Amino acid sequence: MTPLILLPGMMCDARLFAPQIDALSGKYPILSAPIGGQDTMQALAADVLAYAPDRFAMLGLSMGGIVAMEILRQAPDRVAGLALMDTNPLAELDEVKARRGPQINAVERGNLRKVMAEEMKPNYLTDGPRRAAILDLCMDMATDLGSDVFINQSKALRDRTDQTNTLGKFTGAALILCGRDDALCPVSRHELMHDLMPQSRLEIIENAGHLPTLEQPQQTTAALTRWLEMI
Repeated sequence: MTPLILLPGMMCDARLFAPQIDALSGKYPILSAPIGGQDTMQALAADVLAYAPDRFAMLGLSMGGIVAMEILRQAPDRVAGLALMDTNPLAELDEVKARRGPQINAVERGNLRKVMAEEMKPNYLTDGPRRAAILDLCMDMATDLGSDVFINQSKALRDRTDQTNTLGKFTGAALILCGRDDALCPVSRHELMHDLMPQSRLEIIENAGHLPTLEQPQQTTAALTRWLEMI
């Protein structure tokens, strides 16, 4: 059975995928990889590859998807399947880059919770009955990871390169999935990735924003299961 590596989003850990781990761990070997120990995408990807199995499928959400694309660029022969969720293959826009410096400075002054609460979390979710609980979990994950991880990840995101060429070369089993209401990585970005990989399956999850793994876990797990069966 092909091992599955999970790559969480910025300031998230394996709890981001808790419903999927619960549903799939009896069927697939699952590894969750931390992505906060380096401040470049290249080094973060190299860290994952250093302990990953020889061949694997990987699921990356948001920043995790960006790391996944860099892993694919570095080691395409090791990737048996690719699932990209609520992510972006393009380099960071200048207006987003401009916000990184002030955010990093604020976090260095001890204001991680404030930055997360005011600038990050409001963009994550669509309205729904579990919104408050999911946002609380997001804050718990962020504070557990801490300021150094925030700074590393911010720099890696800021300086990342365009990966459209990387995706265009991949011919394996691919899933592109996002929440319909994702304000950070809109549906159009996922349609672009689907166009770059015509063999991919495009799944748009209704009543979900940036974190469909938690907002609509059953629908997300069902889409993942269909993808895993293709590998």
